[in-house]
Order: sequence, then structure tokens, then C-alpha cells
Amino acid sequence: MSIKTIGVIGAGVMGIGIAECFAKAGYKILLIDLSDAILKQARKRLEMSIGFSRLFQKKDEPAPDLKEIMGKITFSTDYDDVRSADFVIENVTEKWEIKEEVHRKLEQILLPGCKVAANTSAISITRIGSIYSDPSRVLGMHFMNPVPMKPAVEVIKGYHTSEETIAEANAILNGAGKEGIIVNDVPGFVSNRVLMLTINEAIFEVQDRVASVEDIDRIFKLCFGHKMGPLETCDLIGLDTILYSLEVLFDSYKDTKFRPCPLLQKMVDAGLHGRKSGKGFYSYE
Repeated sequence: MSIKTIGVIGAGVMGIGIAECFAKAGYKILLIDLSDAILKQARKRLEMSIGFSRLFQKKDEPAPDLKEIMGKITFSTDYDDVRSADFVIENVTEKWEIKEEVHRKLEQILLPGCKVAANTSAISITRIGSIYSDPSRVLGMHFMNPVPMKPAVEVIKGYHTSEETIAEANAILNGAGKEGIIVNDVPGFVSNRVLMLTINEAIFEVQDRVASVEDIDRIFKLCFGHKMGPLETCDLIGLDTILYSLEVLFDSYKDTKFRPCPLLQKMVDAGLHGRKSGKGFYSYE
């Protein structure tokens, strides 16, 4: 089918980035969240991000037209609005209870031909698919942050995911200038099964006073050529998201190597969630 309208559920950091990418690619976007206040903030961040992206344009590329791009995005608190979507990407908090509630709503609202992607870093796509009468239309699309700057997306195939669903997902990704890398449905997939261990161990090193936050990150940047250290990456993703992902991995594998560091739990409890809260391992205030 020809995909023209994409529903994006959740107007947080990931939802905003996804909306921007696909709006720039010419798709109509339905951006859904719980309150007008959240959507107002999302609109402000989108405008800032689109304006900022001009700094990274190549000389032979036209500068993004803010008015035109924003005109493709509809902001709404009404889930019923996604009934007109051809494809939906869910980006809510990495908690099964929250994702389950959202997908049960979508199952009741979406038309039969609409494919559904869950943007998750660890939760089983097969489990999400079990909510739907037709699980073949459900897949995972694990976007990396910051979404507009990442050239690839982890595409997760659940037990029942059809080749047609995979093809449609790859089509819209390619349309937005991104490559879909297909992986199978195991907790954490490829990226987060490795990344969460690295970040968690770096937090243990802070807790054990092996080195300072800055020096841990410097080692990864100077010795391994990483653009960001693990603790900077943790702040970017969000400490709460890291904690929830580790909890899912620990519960799924029953392996103590995924046990969240107590310092991580303490910081999340204190509201230190990284960039989005203004403070994590670094201060952004």
C-alpha cells in the first residue's frame, strides 16, 4: 500500500525525532500524547530541532522549510485521530504495563491494513503482537537518539511479523534516508543487549570510585574513538529508560549480569534522568 500518513504515539524525545524525520521526508504526521501541555512543549522542541538541523545541511542541499515541515504535523490528544494513519509508530515509556495499554487502544482503533511498529529497546515484539488479532502486522523499530542524525534503525521481526510488514517498514525508512537492519526478536535485540551492559558497568565504576565520570567517558572517546562516552550516552538516552531496559533484560534472561547498578536506581529515584530533566551524570541546566 502507499503510505502517506504516519501516526506517532508519544511526543517525548524519540517521538519528536521520529516526527521530524518523516515530516521532512514528506509524510503527514499525527503526533499523539496525553496532554496539550506536552504537545505544546513538543512543538517548541520540534521547531528548535528543525532550525538547528540547518547547521548540518550540505551546501548543495536546500535548507529545511520550517513552516512547510511543521505544516505536515498534526498535534492531538485524541487516539481516535490515528484511525486515518497508514502506519503507526509507538514510542511510550519502556514499561510493559504502559505499552500494553497503548497497544490495546490501537487494536481497537486502527484499520486492518495499518501496520504497527513498537519503538522499544528491550520489550518482546512477539508479546506486543499477541495483543492484536492480526499479529503479522506488528514489528519493532528501534530508533537511536538523536533520531534525525542516525542513518540506521534496528528493525525487529516478531514471531508472526509478515514479510509485507517488514517491506513497508523498510520503505518508509528508506524514504526518510535511513537503512533498516533486520534482527530477530530476543530481549535487547542486538544494540541494547550490548549497550546496556556497557552503560551499567560504567555506572558501577562510578559507584566503586574507579574513576571520575569525565575520565570514564574520555577513555572511551580517546582510546576507542567513540563520539560519546557511556555516561554521556546514558544521559542522552535517559537514566530512567536505561533502568527500565535493564529491568526488562534481567527479568527476561534471569541473568545477574543485567542487574541494574544501585547508583542508577538511586539517581532515577532522585529525578536525575539526564538531559531531559536537566541533570544526570552531567548538568544541562
